[in-house]
Parts: sequence; C-alpha cells; structure tokens
Amino acid sequence: MLPIVKQIQMWEAAASLASMTAKDLFLLADAALREVVDRITFEQLDLPVPAAWSRDHVPTLRGILALHAKDEAWVPDVIAGRTMEEVGDAWAGDILGDDPVASYDSLNDLATAAVQATIDLDAVVHLSYGDYPLTVFFEHTSYYRAFQAVAIAKLIGVDFRMSDALVDALWESAVPQAEQLREWHVFGPEVEVPAGSDKQTRLLGITGFYDPS
Repeated sequence: MLPIVKQIQMWEAAASLASMTAKDLFLLADAALREVVDRITFEQLDLPVPAAWSRDHVPTLRGILALHAKDEAWVPDVIAGRTMEEVGDAWAGDILGDDPVASYDSLNDLATAAVQATIDLDAVVHLSYGDYPLTVFFEHTSYYRAFQAVAIAKLIGVDFRMSDALVDALWESAVPQAEQLREWHVFGPEVEVPAGSDKQTRLLGITGFYDPS
C-alpha cells in the first residue's frame, strides 16, 4: 500500500466537503489515527492512560492500541454483514503480539481495503448496539478514531493536527448531532475553549474532547 501520508493526501483531493461521504470520513479519520499510532515507540506502550479512554478502564497505551486493533479487525466483518455470533471469538485474546504497531498496521490495511471496496453504503450492518445502515457505522467509528488520534498524540508528545478536510467533515457530521451523541455517551460534556480558537480546537470543545492541560 501507499505510505499513509500519501493516502491521506489522495483521499483529501478526491473528496471535497460538498461530496464527502461517510466512507470518505472514515478513511480520513482512520488514516489520522494510524499516522499517530505509527509514531508510538515500544517504550511508550506502557504509558498510563486516563480511565475515561475506555469503558473497561484499560490502564495503558498498549491496552488502548489493542482495542483499536480489534476495532480494525472487526471492520471487514461488519461490512460483510456478519453478526457478533458469527464472528465468535476470532478476535479474542492478544492480537498485538511482539510488534504491536506492526500488528495494528496489518489490521488497518485490511480494514482500509474493505472500506475502499464498499459500494452499498445503505446496507444494514449488525453492531453491538443494534442494526444500522453502514453510513452510521462509518460515522460513529470515525469519531472514535479521529478524536483518539488527537488524545494519543498529546499523550506521547508528538506534534499532530487533523487535516482541514477531516476537521471540516467532522464539523459537518458530528456537530449537528452533538447533543444526541452526548446522551448516548459518545461525547462528553462540552468544554469551554479559549476565545479565538481555531476550528479544530472549537470542534474538540463542542464534542468534549478538548484538554486544556
């Protein structure tokens, strides 16, 4: 596959905001997360993470990466219309192995290929919280990936910003639904941001992901 930065540039060029689909949003958000994951060092995998980063209060960055790896592993199955019962324990246990970042990247490659090949965005898929059109799955997982990319980058101390195309797409997709998604505990309470903040910072504030520390 092409280097991830080159892929991001191609997707941004191909998907203007006016024509961007949930599929495009997913690809941009997923690539943003991978861009950050690929900058994690082996030593940083033991860094503690906030309990709020996962419902199971995973304690370390390795644990968070494992959740993202399983999330990527499920993408082809979801797109194929498989249920949790049909997949069973295929992705149970440790799927990161001795090279966690490389393992994540391999699963990300498979997920990306499955999404790129998707044609019917209205197909109904089976999620842990119900049956929804594929577009909903792409939107919801995009939020998780994009905002987690910002959080992980801050944790490991690397300079990272979401692309303008991703910020604009998230703004158009997520902001109108922010209150409903808050009720579903997808977003936390809105956080006040400094006056004059840029669009990414304002987006993080509205969705509850802004961290002033």
